[in-house]
Amino acid sequence: MADDELYLNKFLNPLNVCKRYQPKLGQGNKQQGLNLTQFLSLYGADPFYSWIGLDSDLMYAAHKAAGGMTSIYRQIGRGCENLFRQILIDSTGYEDLKYSTWSYTTKTKANKDKVLTLDGRLELAAIQNSDIKAKVTQWIVDYSRFLNVPVPANGAVFEVRQGYKSKDSKRQNADIDNVAVAWANGYLPVFAIFSSQIDADLVLRYRNSRGGVIIGNVSGSSTTSLFVFCKEVLDYDLADFFQRNSELIKKEMLTTLEILLSAK
Repeated sequence: MADDELYLNKFLNPLNVCKRYQPKLGQGNKQQGLNLTQFLSLYGADPFYSWIGLDSDLMYAAHKAAGGMTSIYRQIGRGCENLFRQILIDSTGYEDLKYSTWSYTTKTKANKDKVLTLDGRLELAAIQNSDIKAKVTQWIVDYSRFLNVPVPANGAVFEVRQGYKSKDSKRQNADIDNVAVAWANGYLPVFAIFSSQIDADLVLRYRNSRGGVIIGNVSGSSTTSLFVFCKEVLDYDLADFFQRNSELIKKEMLTTLEILLSAK
């Protein structure tokens, strides 16, 4: 069994950022947000806000909770990226960790170079575990058939998300760009979504653009379920990891939420 402590740290450590979260409230030049005392001073000095009662502990708590929820989802996403990448590293036996991610350079509107990085990579030529290499190779063949595309030469690259509730067209277009560039470089592009919550129209759009999508369902096939993929292709039972560590993770999440929902 892989080291649960290592995997838990990979997943949970980003949450520490949430515990330190403080709202900036339009004070964009501040490195840190405002604490309760600073908030009460700022809003108390505003005639209108003080007249209508917004200079209160509860209003500060509301701001902290609102921004904190965004922070929680963002940090859970980072935890998912860290955890998934570590699973790839351990399963493949990569001798060089550079193969665990994939980057490419694109141009901005100002004609400057911009490096974009995807969260995980299965580089066939670098996989040291022969059993895993055979399974990954067959999975890529099966997924290519599923998407009705030629089998890529180099392997697969992954964009990892904790969930996908947004229908932001800018993000979708950027994802489609990643799909095109991945194929051009000989990789099967796959979106790995830990949650089962993703709009069906979005899944259809990505698959029609020849991007793979595996989501957090406990049943299904390795071409549709993240958990089945991890178990059958990478030989790691990710669903079991979360189930056996659920109480510990819930405790950490509750502590984080309590801090965010408090005015202090």
